[in-house]
Amino acid sequence: MTTTTDPAAERLRRWRLVLGGAGADGTGRELRGRDAAMDGALESLYGQRPHQRPGRGARDGGGTRAAGLGASAPQVARWLGDIRTYFPSSVVQVMQRDAIDRLGLSALLLEPEMLEAVEADVHLVGTLLSLNKVMPETTKETARAVVRKVVAELEKRLAARTRATLTGALDRAARTSRPRHRAIDWNRTIRANLKHYLPEHGTVVPERLIGYGRAAQSTKKDVVLCIDQSGSMAASVVYASVFGAVLASMRALDTRLVVFDTAVADLTDHLDDPVDLLFGTQLGGGTDINRALAYCQSRIRRPADTVVVLVSDLYEGGIRDEMLGRVAAMKASGVQFVTLLALSDEGAPAYDREHAAALAALGAPAFACTPELFPEVMAAALEKRPLPIPDMAEQR
Repeated sequence: MTTTTDPAAERLRRWRLVLGGAGADGTGRELRGRDAAMDGALESLYGQRPHQRPGRGARDGGGTRAAGLGASAPQVARWLGDIRTYFPSSVVQVMQRDAIDRLGLSALLLEPEMLEAVEADVHLVGTLLSLNKVMPETTKETARAVVRKVVAELEKRLAARTRATLTGALDRAARTSRPRHRAIDWNRTIRANLKHYLPEHGTVVPERLIGYGRAAQSTKKDVVLCIDQSGSMAASVVYASVFGAVLASMRALDTRLVVFDTAVADLTDHLDDPVDLLFGTQLGGGTDINRALAYCQSRIRRPADTVVVLVSDLYEGGIRDEMLGRVAAMKASGVQFVTLLALSDEGAPAYDREHAAALAALGAPAFACTPELFPEVMAAALEKRPLPIPDMAEQR
């Protein structure tokens, strides 16, 4: 990016890039070289007036600003190359999402050449999954490669911490106060009994023994992920699928993943490959939380050792009272029930506040959860301790 040593001139340059428009646009600052190219890339996307159709060029006959990407795949591919040259990856991803939303470019993602040009992220994966049914076979392999790349990056970012956090939680949950001698965890036992240290004898008299839970040797907990796959939940579906695959890889957990709209699909058999799992989802459609919870409830065999995680914005299209009744029944049986309004980096989405309040009254508060917080939430649920609920006001 071109810079100048004159602070006043640099301020005008930045304002000119922000304001857009032809010429100096009232700033007295003319853009040249790289700055002019950056401005052109921004103008193509953000110069569009809401009532105008894309593809009319940088200006129409009356001199008003209009977007210039057009509906041509080569044009858009060139534009994608430009923004990757001029802007960092995080900004490129935002501009790509804006282009899809503002200019209706989803259809162009059905072309393999376009998919090879875009910056892959969670939101692009969500868009591709929503287009899965109309995607031609020639594009599907490229789309799968894009999705696989994003999933691999997410697993690399999240898997190790998740396994470490949950392994610790499972060990703590499985400890016993009456262990056999060979199963005593002496380090933890000594720490727990330091107040009983006898200095005259130089020893600790343990009143409470803590044993190893040996959680890794057998299944100790069941986890059911119940994921709303309506269109607004795209990022949550991606993250939940990755976490589902990670949880399924842990021997101490028996993990089931269920997705739903007005129908229910059990995708547990695909947990060994989150890419196959994601392409088994169907983003969009209505929502029947009650029907999904009925299915999950029917699969619970050990309520006291089960955690059910509902990920939904709670806009229920099914029978509200039955939905709440199922949650109450599961909790009464000993199930740990967690309600996440979203599992994404964006914070709290729009959600049904009445249903959220009703769930909170049942002891199942609903909150948005970032991917980084999710292992801590699961650890707390597995140990049956209070959930680390973030401040909802900060998430809005």
